[in-house]
Amino acid sequence: MIHPTAEPGTPDPFTEHRRLLFATAYHMLGSVSDAEDILQDAWLKWSAADRDDIRYPKAYLVRTVTNLALNRLTSAAATREAYVGPWLPEPWLTTPDIAEEAELTDTVSMAMLVVLETLSPVERAVFLLREVFGYSHAEIAEVLERPEPTIRQIAHRARQHVQARRPRYDADPARRDTVTRSFIAACQGGDLNAMMELLAPDVVAWSDGGGKVTAARKPLHTPDRVARWIVGVLTKPGLDALEIHPASINGEQGVLFTLAGHPLGALTFDLRNNQIHRLRLQVNPEKLKGVGRGYGE
Repeated sequence: MIHPTAEPGTPDPFTEHRRLLFATAYHMLGSVSDAEDILQDAWLKWSAADRDDIRYPKAYLVRTVTNLALNRLTSAAATREAYVGPWLPEPWLTTPDIAEEAELTDTVSMAMLVVLETLSPVERAVFLLREVFGYSHAEIAEVLERPEPTIRQIAHRARQHVQARRPRYDADPARRDTVTRSFIAACQGGDLNAMMELLAPDVVAWSDGGGKVTAARKPLHTPDRVARWIVGVLTKPGLDALEIHPASINGEQGVLFTLAGHPLGALTFDLRNNQIHRLRLQVNPEKLKGVGRGYGE
């Protein structure tokens, strides 16, 4: 897992491990823009570091990114407490094959990121390094500069916490594709009945507007209420030219809403028995900037 300093002529370690570093920061923060900021700060530290003192570049870089993310996550706690309405992670527009990567499977979904949000910053770091990226307790102890027995206790506690809350839903890509296309057709046609048939009896919907755009301030329940809310949003004035696309969001097929090429919303959902059981709509423009860049702005 950890490699000694590369020989001259080999790729720069930061470039070589950039995908891992971004994934680490994004898992920690649930924000594409914050993860990119962390990588920029890590690059500055890496550029200024004395390479002769760094025997294991990958370990150095992961430690740097993890601790930068920890500091940002801790400082963001008060801001999130004052957040207007439900807080949802910032969507990440991914490639369709990202779920094939073992280190990202089932851990980058919106459902999982919401669970990770219930951990303390240190618990989150330990869980991710151990369960997602496969680091040993000794390596994590070195990264976080804590005794190994303490890391073992934190890892055990975090794993139990996540397992108790970890979502268990249908993940079959063909099934998701069918439901996604049926959902888009219902949205485009304003077909309330068709949409209600796609929603589970105990469906719950969250929308994150962050106080910047109109969104439901509390979770919505029941197929009738959720369907009417979605149709109501889509029929607002000025949205006649709204385009609705299937998109790979956080490693799963979801729905992207765009107007004149600009993202207005990103919707992800969890399936159970071929019905939408949990639905999350991100409409906060500040949290759609990363989607916009990924979409081609």
